[in-house]
Amino acid sequence: MLQARIRVTLKSGILDPQGVTVAHAMDSLGFRHPDNCRMGKYIELSYPEDSEPASLHEELRKVCERLLVNPNTETYSLSLVRVAADGTETVLEGNGR
Repeated sequence: MLQARIRVTLKSGILDPQGVTVAHAMDSLGFRHPDNCRMGKYIELSYPEDSEPASLHEELRKVCERLLVNPNTETYSLSLVRVAADGTETVLEGNGR
């Protein structure tokens, strides 16, 4: 199977109230207060093994830019990984924005 792994994060300099809340909650629960906490989202999409990686990567790049990512406030990284039946993984394509 081919697996697309997409990480969406806020651009640096964009206020992250959710990250601030988590950092304060960690502190109030007695955990070490981190210097910084930034929140984002992680998306996994699975495709058949016989999918052509280069065209799939290009299509997913368009999905990110047109659907999943707000280009004004967010950035993303996209990787395509081949996952074998025994669980071994091979990164086929990857890039970040």
